[in-house]
Amino acid sequence: METMKVKIMHDKAPIPVSAEGGYPHVYKIIIVEDDEGLNRLIQKTLNREGFQTESALTGDEARKKISGKPGELILLDYQLPDMTGIQLIQELLEKYGPIPFVMMTGHGNEKIAVEMLKSGAMDYIVKEGDFIEILPEKVKRACAELHGKQKLGQALAESDRLMAAVEQAGEMIVITDVAGLIRYANPAFERVTGYTRNEIIGKNPRILQSGKQTPGFYQELWQTITSGRTWQGRMVNKRKDGKFFTEEATISPVLDPAGSIVNYVAVKHDITEHLRLTNDLHQAQKMESVGRLAGGVAHDYNNALSVILGYTEMAMDRTAPADPLYADLQEIRKAAESSADLTRQLLAFARKQSIAPKVFDLNEAVEGMLKILRRLIGEDIDLAWLPGANLCPVQMDPSQLDQILANLCINARDAIGDVGKITIETETVTFDEAYCADHPEFFPGDFVLLALSDDGCGMDKETSEKIFEPFFTTKELGKGTGLGLATVYGIVKQNNGFITVYSEIGQGTTFKIYLSRHKGMAGRVMEDNPPDPAPSGHETILLVEDEPAILKMSKMILERLGYRVLAAGSPADAIRLAEAHTAEIHLLITDVVMPGMNGRDLADRLSARCPALKHLFMSGYTANVIIHRGVLDEGVFFIQKPFSVKELAVKVRKAIESK
Repeated sequence: METMKVKIMHDKAPIPVSAEGGYPHVYKIIIVEDDEGLNRLIQKTLNREGFQTESALTGDEARKKISGKPGELILLDYQLPDMTGIQLIQELLEKYGPIPFVMMTGHGNEKIAVEMLKSGAMDYIVKEGDFIEILPEKVKRACAELHGKQKLGQALAESDRLMAAVEQAGEMIVITDVAGLIRYANPAFERVTGYTRNEIIGKNPRILQSGKQTPGFYQELWQTITSGRTWQGRMVNKRKDGKFFTEEATISPVLDPAGSIVNYVAVKHDITEHLRLTNDLHQAQKMESVGRLAGGVAHDYNNALSVILGYTEMAMDRTAPADPLYADLQEIRKAAESSADLTRQLLAFARKQSIAPKVFDLNEAVEGMLKILRRLIGEDIDLAWLPGANLCPVQMDPSQLDQILANLCINARDAIGDVGKITIETETVTFDEAYCADHPEFFPGDFVLLALSDDGCGMDKETSEKIFEPFFTTKELGKGTGLGLATVYGIVKQNNGFITVYSEIGQGTTFKIYLSRHKGMAGRVMEDNPPDPAPSGHETILLVEDEPAILKMSKMILERLGYRVLAAGSPADAIRLAEAHTAEIHLLITDVVMPGMNGRDLADRLSARCPALKHLFMSGYTANVIIHRGVLDEGVFFIQKPFSVKELAVKVRKAIESK
């Protein structure tokens, strides 16, 4: 124990402490003093002032009582029996980090004072005379200082957390002064705009202006925030590389305690990709809706055309070729067949076209079309063919590939107008999950790419967004139906592929079609080419069609071909006729979609009663009950409405004679 003297160092003004919530109630004072009597006296004095206290007589005892947690202040004697106070503090520093303490010493020389302060002492007391009376003030002062440091530390930590949040935020955050000059921008701003902080600090945000907003737009914005209100809105800005981006922004004034504006803060979100994905979704939904409408219209139209073609051909059979009426009937048939071609294009767009898929090499198929395509585009346009190596096979209807190439080449020819070049190329490509996450119309996997490019006039963005819509055309009246590219779109979608278009005014256009690579064997599909003359027969046929005009016309055709026909206007009627007919029924000809029961279910039900019954399905469009996603099942006989007398005759014979 050091000798007590009457000298107090570092005297300062007293610090008031409230009885309710002041510093004595916040901090616990741990008194480390080996003089037991003095220890008790100090403890009693501080308790009287409202402090919580705990005592220790040795350094070892102090180690056990000091937790290193906030809220402790150590009142430490310089000289202890088992160590010095400095040694104890050094141990605690290694264990806990900085420890708040006030050193007491019986020696008032400057060397010891400097040593204590270097060790981190908040203050020190020389134990001389009546120091015990002023000790509470010294402890209060230390507590006040400690409290201030802790509050400052908390404020700094809170500020650091806030700054870290701003720096790491995904939103762009920009702070300007009252003149609108940028004083701060976070990393998200750098990522989106391409400007570094050094490049934009001190600059006006107008360096991002794209020209897409009017001066009045910015004037209204500035009037809003300078009046102390918050502005919210959307604007198109320009990156450092010149590309546009769309952002949603909230700009607010920052006020000082007096209510004066000292800064403006903007929180901005880049919504460019969101707008693109939303637009893609809306476009896909629109195309799907138009496709359903087109498919329904084509189905009903085909039913009407079936009646027109059927009666026209029967009338032609009863009319001599030399009769003037025969030529008129021929014109009616041509018009009906031309109309049927239009409905087939609509069905292709609606992905309800009847197809006969085969596995083939895309390069070989394109090469087989080159001569026809060159005649199609004319001598003034060069056709370049760049086949990819080691191409994977694809599975689709070869006639559909012919449609795609013909339509795209015609479109390119018209875009070129005079002399130019068309390039067709293929390659194998792979899309991973990450790429497809940003392109919802794509699917991960391996694909075969068919690309067709031209150096024609090109298109603007507004036009390219509409080119796949049925009946949309940029050509003069009478020079285009607007179904060519719609047909291409439908064919690609029907074959589980996707198509993209890249075009700029004056820079030409590129269509890229991605078809799934084939991984299995193709099914056998029946040959459709009708021979001449139309074959006839004598078998019994059960004909089921819910459209009365088509039922009557088909019955007449079949009877003229020599068949015995049982005609039913519904599946229920067909079942009753089959049950009542005691002789053999050789063939069921049924529409696909009918009220009450579809054609496939009717065929299954009748086959249970008549296992040898053959089937021929017909429809204005291909329903999924027969054709899964428009693909003919192996061995299924199908005839697409409208059909000619010869086509029906051939299909009937093939179905009856099949094994």
